[in-house]
Amino acid sequence: MMFVTLSCSLALCLVYLFYNFIDQRRSKSCYILHYECFKPSNDRKLPTEFSVDLINKCKNLGIEEHRFLLRALVSSGIGEETYAPRNILSKRGTLATLRDCQSEMDEFSIETLDTLFSLSGVSPQDIDILVVNVSGMTLVPSLTSRIINHYKMRADIKSFNISGMGCSASLISINLVQNMFKIHKNKLALVLTSEAIAPNWYNGKERSMILTNCLFRCGGCSILLTNKPALRKQAMFKLKCLVRTHLGSSDEAHACCRQQEDDQGHIGFFLGKALPKTATRGLTKNLRSMAPKILPLSAIFHYVLLVNIQKLRATYLHNTAKKRVTMNFKSGVDHFCLHPGGKAVIEGVKRSLVLAEEDVEPSRMTLHRFGNTSASGLWYVLGYMEAKMRLKKGDRVLMIGFGSGFKCNSCMWEVLRNLDDKNVWADCVDKFPPKLPIYPASRNMNGF
Repeated sequence: MMFVTLSCSLALCLVYLFYNFIDQRRSKSCYILHYECFKPSNDRKLPTEFSVDLINKCKNLGIEEHRFLLRALVSSGIGEETYAPRNILSKRGTLATLRDCQSEMDEFSIETLDTLFSLSGVSPQDIDILVVNVSGMTLVPSLTSRIINHYKMRADIKSFNISGMGCSASLISINLVQNMFKIHKNKLALVLTSEAIAPNWYNGKERSMILTNCLFRCGGCSILLTNKPALRKQAMFKLKCLVRTHLGSSDEAHACCRQQEDDQGHIGFFLGKALPKTATRGLTKNLRSMAPKILPLSAIFHYVLLVNIQKLRATYLHNTAKKRVTMNFKSGVDHFCLHPGGKAVIEGVKRSLVLAEEDVEPSRMTLHRFGNTSASGLWYVLGYMEAKMRLKKGDRVLMIGFGSGFKCNSCMWEVLRNLDDKNVWADCVDKFPPKLPIYPASRNMNGF
């Protein structure tokens, strides 16, 4: 009788331990239920003609700076329908007040969250975790507090306000939520990612700093995430893995992209000549850690074999001519969601990963239509793929973002159901990609 009792007790313990193991694994999952990108109103569009007027009105610029800016604007890859903050389009121009900054952030957050709550059926009072990342602005009370106050969220909500993380901040926010999900079961989280353009327009004449005026535009995205197993069937994506790489210990990497004052006291973002090299180095280090997590063993074995063959040739055959050996990321990735930071960024990643033009098309089109919206740009790229009905159940999406510091972050999403929402691309996705290259009107360059 005692033996039977012990056997039953042992069996119950084993069942409990197995259930607990499975339950913990399920609770550690991270799903996206919905995401909503921000599309400003048409009166905030910044066409090339208006951009040229802004440049011409800037008294700090000489003739050479005018020429440089106009050439950069025409060759930037940005189209005629990107969006600027309201103060830029007003008579006050580049001078921003605190109210301008608050208005820019409120307009983005309220519009995207209202839509997200409506479409998902989730109430603001259901949210357990709130993360907001905006790199170039800090408000008091914080942006998270403004959102909590507006929607009258619960007193026990866990809120995090992130600044200074640059264009890679949205994946840092996702990683924060992922880690919170490992501790707390059955939670709902909101991530809001944007950038404040109103207070960060550069009014000086340093070429390494005025480039940001040509690239950065208004945008943002709100993302609803959960680790509730019961909501898995409603989810769009499941986070498979996330890797963060930080090169901040290197002085060159740390200083290649930073906010600073010029000699005249104008504040802006400096983009150094070491930036492309630093981005390549960050990408290489990041993907070395990511590759074993997402690629089949055959692809990794093939890469290692080719590298060692090349070393043997150099050692024993004195063949010092090195051929470039690259890992085949397309063997484990169906779609590449690349940060639309600029033509050089997109081209650099394309070259490093040996991608086809079709692979980088979503990033190029996002840059053209919306510009560089900083950390939120990745979600416009994802939205383009969805609007084009390219995301099918079981597909794997690799996101890669870069940020000041210098950081390279990446993650892999699994598509959980066929997706076809046209979101912010609804009115124009059929026009992309254009049959012919589209450039801003060069007629505005007359006289330069």
